Amino acid sequence: MERNRESVAVVGAGSWGTALAMVLADNGHDIRLWGHKPEQIDEINRHHTNKKYLSGVQLPEEIRGYSSLEEALAGTQIMILALPTKAIREVLGEIREIRTKPLTIVHVSKGIEPDSLLRISEMIDEEMPEDLLESVVVLSGPSHAEEVSLRHPTTVTVSSKNMKAAEKVQDLFINSNFRVYTNPDIIGVEIGGALKNIIALAAGITDGLGYGDNAKAALITRGLAEIARLGMKMGASPLTFSGLAGIGDLIVTCTSVHSRNWRAGNLLGKGHNLQEVLDNMGMVVEGVRTTKAAHQLAKKYNVKMPITNVLYDVLFNNVNAKDAVDMLMGRGKTHEMEDLANVLEDQTENKKQEKLNN
Repeated sequence: MERNRESVAVVGAGSWGTALAMVLADNGHDIRLWGHKPEQIDEINRHHTNKKYLSGVQLPEEIRGYSSLEEALAGTQIMILALPTKAIREVLGEIREIRTKPLTIVHVSKGIEPDSLLRISEMIDEEMPEDLLESVVVLSGPSHAEEVSLRHPTTVTVSSKNMKAAEKVQDLFINSNFRVYTNPDIIGVEIGGALKNIIALAAGITDGLGYGDNAKAALITRGLAEIARLGMKMGASPLTFSGLAGIGDLIVTCTSVHSRNWRAGNLLGKGHNLQEVLDNMGMVVEGVRTTKAAHQLAKKYNVKMPITNVLYDVLFNNVNAKDAVDMLMGRGKTHEMEDLANVLEDQTENKKQEKLNN
């Protein structure tokens, strides 16, 4: 397809930021990849590799690495934000100091900020003044960086309050290997992408305990119900959770050895404590932080999230992983669709009330 050549800054030279930089370079765009480690940037520019994050992958020579945010952003109107949730505010603060023209920010991270309980798009809105922020777009879906970097078929979705911006990002990324859909439900897309990491941790635990496919299927199914219950309470569409940002992302993250959340859970299931797991991983495990945030959100919105609650106890209250699974299995009986029906009724009632108020 014909497309306009864009100058795009990818902020975050981890596995996902690098893989997306490859997609954009394949599409003929001018790509500036920023990372905070000079030795990593030197490797990208000299050898066209990023071995720590994408071993065995040769990067397109069109990708240029930068250790200066100001240089990476110069002349760009679109920025891909590919950072761990905990680093986003700090880096946006630096960008705020050096930027003079508005940016469209495409965030590709999957998390929720504990305590503030903000989604990433809300964090961006809070950190960036209106005169520096054109639009915020989220890109999410079932997509391991390792497979994207090998140009294996992948599908994702993009969402925004400004759907014209979402469609522009769709055009920016889409190609024969990387198919991009649009979805107007930014709340659902962000909640689905963030909370699936919690269920992936739990799925890794059951695998580490040797419980097999039955347990994993139960976790994925009931995990999706938890995600949908909370998401709908927060204003998301239930349809989003049956799509790429919901069940699609959940399946791939709970079943693949590429998933760092699954790998972390697997180690927990085999008896390692949380600090040992995090030290072993060497990369951010977003599901740990998101579990804390989701536990807080469940209380705020009065939503039943039993998997999240027992995982919270495993991570932060030193509850044994096997005991946690036993607690889940020993819960009182309930109807499978009861909680979801209650949320749907609440949504219907809220819409009726909104119409009356208008």
